[in-house]
Amino acid sequence: MMENMQHPKKIAPLALAALGVVYGDIGTSPLYTLSTIFTGGLAPVPLNPENILGILSLIFWSLMIVVSFKYVVFIMRADNRGEGGIMALLALALQHLDKNSKQRNTIMLLGIFGAALFYGDGVITPAISVLSAVEGLQVASPALHNYIIPVTIAVLFGLFMFQRRGTASVGALFGPVMLIWFGTLASLGVINILSEVSVMNALNPLHGIRFLINSPWIGFLALGGVVLAVTGAETLYADMGHFGRRPVQLAWFILVLPALLLNYFGQGALLIHTPKAIENPFYLLAPNWALYPLIMLATVATVIASQAVISGAFSITRQAMQLGYAPRMSTQQTSEQEYGQIYLPGINWALFIAVVALVIGFHSSSNLGSAYGIAVTGTMAITSILAFIVVRKIWGWGWIKGGLLIAALLSVDLAFFSANIIKIEEGGWFPLAFASGVFLLMTTWKRGRQLLRDRMQQNALTLVPFIAAIQPDSVTRVAGSAIFLTANPNDVPHALLHNLKHNKVLHEHVVILSVNMLDIPYVANEERLEFEALSNNFYRVIINFGFKDEPDIPKAIAMTHQFGLILDPMETSYFLGRETLIPKTGTAMPLWREKLFVTMYRNASSAVTFFNIPPNCVVEMGTQVVL
Repeated sequence: MMENMQHPKKIAPLALAALGVVYGDIGTSPLYTLSTIFTGGLAPVPLNPENILGILSLIFWSLMIVVSFKYVVFIMRADNRGEGGIMALLALALQHLDKNSKQRNTIMLLGIFGAALFYGDGVITPAISVLSAVEGLQVASPALHNYIIPVTIAVLFGLFMFQRRGTASVGALFGPVMLIWFGTLASLGVINILSEVSVMNALNPLHGIRFLINSPWIGFLALGGVVLAVTGAETLYADMGHFGRRPVQLAWFILVLPALLLNYFGQGALLIHTPKAIENPFYLLAPNWALYPLIMLATVATVIASQAVISGAFSITRQAMQLGYAPRMSTQQTSEQEYGQIYLPGINWALFIAVVALVIGFHSSSNLGSAYGIAVTGTMAITSILAFIVVRKIWGWGWIKGGLLIAALLSVDLAFFSANIIKIEEGGWFPLAFASGVFLLMTTWKRGRQLLRDRMQQNALTLVPFIAAIQPDSVTRVAGSAIFLTANPNDVPHALLHNLKHNKVLHEHVVILSVNMLDIPYVANEERLEFEALSNNFYRVIINFGFKDEPDIPKAIAMTHQFGLILDPMETSYFLGRETLIPKTGTAMPLWREKLFVTMYRNASSAVTFFNIPPNCVVEMGTQVVL
């Protein structure tokens, strides 16, 4: 599939589409990066020509090392059957570690925390992007200052309201709009560079090195602002599966990277020539007549950037659900053609509330810049660690080759992360707190599900001896088929025992069905089913889904006809167990976490909806389980 996507005739259209989905976040960074470095933070960088050249040099080499080399060239090779992102990378790394090893558990927790940090990024990106765009109103007219927050919230409300309608209807516009945006970035940059050509000296890394040596403390803190120029790098990897590696790489090197560099250097040239422009160096690049059109274009660009991050949060949540790190949630398809376009109402409005709280609490993009960076750099560092496992276990690199490369990349990540740790008191606590909350929920769900499985298995009967013990004249068999869903295909489902106890019948055909979520994105149809015919017209079926497959049980179970079992949908009933959980002290989890798990379990979306089972064909059998 990925090879077809990367056919030479399709690369250009895919690269254009990637502009709107992949590069929105990093593409809107010029709106606030330089102003944050020189006006925000604990120790704003003094504004003088040498410091401007030093900062531009750091931005240039950060874009080259972190984005161009680490992500676009190196990390994008670590794909999970064409899919990228930290959850896909985690699944890939875990495949090659011993299931019960401490190393595997440590890596799993690290990967989950990296995914949780992604949500922290997903909260700040819409807030800082849209707010920085709307702040152009103050540049156009200081009298409009009081309208910045209300307009920002109105734009954000419209953005989050739109999510339920999906991106399919306007997706075709995203690429062309971002093409205009990057063209505008480049044009504004070139115009201002021509007035101060000396700014191009910042390409020399010595300017960055000299800046760090001459002002080590200010330089260290400045890295917390420089990292704003590379936010969105993780998105390149996460969205690789939508477009393929080559279109994303092509768009970066041919258009996005040159446009970003030209704009940053144009802002630097403006600041050297007119230091007062630090008030808002991005908007002051433009002539007065172009200011309002630029504000409108920037607002649209930031909405597109936010759209991509929100959609990424939806995608990573679904991956987490199907890999067993999150409870089932209401999921709506927003496109008949693209399975990747989904809408999760709960996640959407939780993000909206957090984003609005950030806008109201921080008031300006410069203040938000102080909170931005910790989540991004934390995710980057964890990605490097997971990549080391991939290059060692899968690519077969030696300790020296793999270790030296990852150590070099990790040292850059940790330098940025350390600089952002200083910003915790200024607002960096918010994404960390948000991520910690998500991490707590994900690990509680994972541990709680394991505890529930253990409790269910304690009193379970082994399936094969149970079937053998059934005498033909001991139980009434009725026409039709019954499918019993169970987590363990080797044990008798509790729903089956309850059905026998209360109804005292068995159907003519009994299917013991288990769903297996694999650590790969998609499962081929020929590998979808594992089928075993048992005695007494019992059948054991395991359905395999990838973490990006649509888990449709009726569609998958229809494939049993190839094994000789034909199930008439009109005469087939699905039996599900519905457990009522009772928390208990003195178990593997603290009581408060057990209660949290019970709350999550009660509010999880029904398996009927999640697996696309027709509701009128379902029978639920309840049971109590003491944790």
